[in-house]
Amino acid sequence: MDTQTTLDYDRVAKAIAFIAEHRQQQPGLEQVAEVVHLSPAHFQRLFTDWAGVSPKKFLQYLTLQHAKRLLAEEGGTLFNAAHEVGLSGPGRLHDLFVRIEGMTPGEYKNGGEALTIDHHFAESRFGRLLVASTPKGICHLAFADDGDKALEAMQARFPNATYRQGTSPAQQEALRFFHMDWSAPDKLKLHLRGTPFQLKVWETLLHIPLGRLTTYGEIAGHIGQPEASRAVGTAIGENPVAFLIPCHRVIQSTGELSGYRWGRVRKQALIGWESAYLERAGQ
Repeated sequence: MDTQTTLDYDRVAKAIAFIAEHRQQQPGLEQVAEVVHLSPAHFQRLFTDWAGVSPKKFLQYLTLQHAKRLLAEEGGTLFNAAHEVGLSGPGRLHDLFVRIEGMTPGEYKNGGEALTIDHHFAESRFGRLLVASTPKGICHLAFADDGDKALEAMQARFPNATYRQGTSPAQQEALRFFHMDWSAPDKLKLHLRGTPFQLKVWETLLHIPLGRLTTYGEIAGHIGQPEASRAVGTAIGENPVAFLIPCHRVIQSTGELSGYRWGRVRKQALIGWESAYLERAGQ
């Protein structure tokens, strides 16, 4: 059964979709509230509690101009910014605390028959999640609007693994990312199946600071393969770990959002929420 957190996100997502679709018309509070069948006052409270800013302010983060401004501000130095400018705290959550370990051939040969994978469903401000781990770390994290399909997709990657319902310390640590709880952060290891190229791309994504955006071409250039933008896009599309590997921060060079395996509206929600979070944090 859906929890209140998921129900709230469903309403917020519907509002974001409407705001994004009609952003040129600058829809007012009453108009958006009507779409989600709430009073203006109730909707204002719900949205502000979720995003940390008003719907009107959030609209600014969904504009093409905002995306272009973020891309222009980086000036090709995105992957050096964290170190050269001294970016710290919330802006560097992922590259400071997440590490990727590629699975050995023996760990995933024959459909992962040597793997034991614990998994459970959890709630987040961006909807229901399926999170799974091996004894070495998180191996899968996906938004699970349809729980059965989410399980099938995970099991398709490792059809012969042993699956158990249950949580692990790694799973609990991973879920803290969705609350930005860094009172006592621990290193988090991702235990992933991927080609050397995919792992290189995913590791590069960890260095995109929270609230920043980059392009497929910039990532291709950073890994020393400037002609491989299309291959980079494919690798990003195969990312098995939502949010922890922040593929939602990659957009087209025009500033337009590109595809996202867990939905375009969710990508807008993630980008907008991160921008709002950093503004509140003063970064």
